[in-house]
Amino acid sequence: MLTTEIKEMPVNKRIILMEKIWDSLCHKRKEIESPTWHKEILDERVNLINSGKANFISIQGLKAANS
Repeated sequence: MLTTEIKEMPVNKRIILMEKIWDSLCHKRKEIESPTWHKEILDERVNLINSGKANFISIQGLKAANS
């Protein structure tokens, strides 16, 4: 299927197609490796938490910062 064909589909049909694609990938997750940079970012975040240097905000704080 071409990108142009997908763009011409109604939104609800594209969402259904996306769900089908996602479902097919979820059943193959052991075959899909995360990129190295994902682990690097997660390790960095764990190190920040363990060192006490991580900063957290509440969902209310996040909403206030983005409004």
